[in-house]
Order: sequence, then structure tokens, then C-alpha cells
Amino acid sequence: MLLRTIAPLTLALVALAPPGLAQSSAPAPQAVRSDGRALLMRIHEAASRRNYQGTFVVTGGGSVASAKIAHFIEGGAQFERIEALDGRQRKVFRRDDTVHTIWPASHVAMIEQRGLLSSFPALLQGAGDSIGEWYEVRIEGAERVAGREAEVLAIEPRDRWRHGYRLWADRATFLLLRSDTLGRHGEVLETTAFSDVAIGVRPQVDTVVQPMRRLDGYRIVRPVLAPARLEDEGWALRSPAPGFRLVECVSRRMDEPGEAPAEPAGVPVVQAIYADGLTYVSVFIEPYRADRHAQPLLATLGATLTLSQRLGDWWVTVVGDVPTATLKHFAGALERRKP
Repeated sequence: MLLRTIAPLTLALVALAPPGLAQSSAPAPQAVRSDGRALLMRIHEAASRRNYQGTFVVTGGGSVASAKIAHFIEGGAQFERIEALDGRQRKVFRRDDTVHTIWPASHVAMIEQRGLLSSFPALLQGAGDSIGEWYEVRIEGAERVAGREAEVLAIEPRDRWRHGYRLWADRATFLLLRSDTLGRHGEVLETTAFSDVAIGVRPQVDTVVQPMRRLDGYRIVRPVLAPARLEDEGWALRSPAPGFRLVECVSRRMDEPGEAPAEPAGVPVVQAIYADGLTYVSVFIEPYRADRHAQPLLATLGATLTLSQRLGDWWVTVVGDVPTATLKHFAGALERRKP
């Protein structure tokens, strides 16, 4: 439900929610609480309209990753900082859609513009207007998470192409406190949850802005992103899985090699993102290189699947928090239309 660069499990630690509106503190009417889909929208909005800070933990597939997060609204702008607490030291600072990812140990900083995919505690992926067609949403009652009373929502897929979810949203503010991704038989594949959280905190904008300005001594890497169309790049996806719509397609190129980015300088990678409102599938296409690309791979970590394989002179990687059949459908539907 949550593009991973530290490791698949830790996407939630670095992927950022899109820019939102000014903070609102008024509780929703009772009618919203009784309407599951309306409550989903309030949960999503709360992630961009509230001031909050805390620690959240992602568990799944035998792995655990945690991060500190702080989100502030001031003057209509959003400010956010995320610091991974496990593995290699990594910090992310965001002002609206300008994102600085910093690796202090290697003195590398990546500066980019992004803001499409949502991550915890944001919720919706792409347009959420058709969620009811692909998921059944119901409110199940109340429980406590991180010391706060929460509304519990059950989200069941209407077909085999997507996972189910269980959500816990703060009753007072609608901020998402916990999210479970569920397998076909109701088993928990991945959990993302606050272990502690404070909502309504005073904005501390300088804790975001100042690190974004203090990059002396850092090697700066700037990914070059350009809008793209699969057809113009010589590709076609015959048909995405039911319910998934194309929400963005870009061509990505690094202007400098770096320890942080995955692709070498000058190597273009086309990325097409498809979403059903709650989850996504991302398709990456790049030239095949024998020194870089190993054997075909199907890997699972938590709720995230990664499928990589050679297609002629190209290397295709498909990633998503979806069942195996969905990922294979996307990989099988991709075809080269011109040399």
C-alpha cells in the first residue's frame, strides 16, 4: 500500500505524500464516520492537513524497519522530515514537492521534485473515486493504537487482483495510526504503525528548511525526470489488471553517478505507474546490461513483490503491493512495438 531504495520493506520510510491543503482541526460529522469511503478520504486528507510527529515501524516478511517522522503546515506549505532508524543512515526533508534525500556518512544528497505516490500515514494512490468498485469498505468498531482511540476499517478486495487491508484511524483527527496489508486468507503480510505519535504539535519548520540549505561539502545528485508515454518510447501495455489506471509515466536519467542512486549516469529508465486508488504497480524499463542484470527474479518482502526479467534487449522490473498474479499479468502484458 505503500518505490523502495533502502530495501523493499522501507518504502514507507522514504516515499512521500503529495502536497495538500491547509490544516483543519474540525472533526467530521457522524455521517462521515458511518460512511467507509468518506472516512477513507478523511484519513488520506489528515496526513497532509495535520501537524504531527512520532515514530512508526514497518514489519513484514521477517524484517523490521522504523523511522521518525514529523509533518508541519505553515503558510499553506507542507514541511516534512523522515529519518530512518535502522540500517544505513538516511534522512529525507520535504517542502511541498521539493525533496532532499541525504546520506550523511557518504556526504551525498539527492535533490528532486516528486509527489505522486502516497505513503504512510497518507493513503490513496491516484484517483480514489472508484475504490467502491474494487473494494468493499466497512467500519468495524474502535480499538486503541499508540495510546489513542481509533476507528477500525476493514477493506476487502472484490477480486483476486489486489490485497485486503485493515486500517486504524485516530477518532479525533482521522490520522492513520496503523495499516495492515492482508493476504488472500486474511493473513497479515505487512504492518505499518505508529509506536508513538503526537498530533497537533507546534510547527518546527526550521528543522526541515535548515538541513535543506546546509549542503556544503555534499555531492549533489539531481535525477532528470521528463514526462513520457510508453507508446513514444516504443512500448505498449496491452491491458493492465482490472481496476488499475495509468497515473504517471516518466523517463528518468541521472545527471551524475552516485552512491545513492540505483542507475548509472546517462542510462534512461522509463517508469509507468498504475494505481487502483489504494495500491499501485510500477513498471520500470531500461536497457539490458549483462554486467548489471542477473537472472530473472521474483522476490517477496512483506506485502511487496518484485519481478525482474529480460525482454529482448531490455530489462523489465515490476514492483507492487499486489498478489503474484497481478504482477505477472503486468509483466506479460508489456510488449515492444518498435526497435
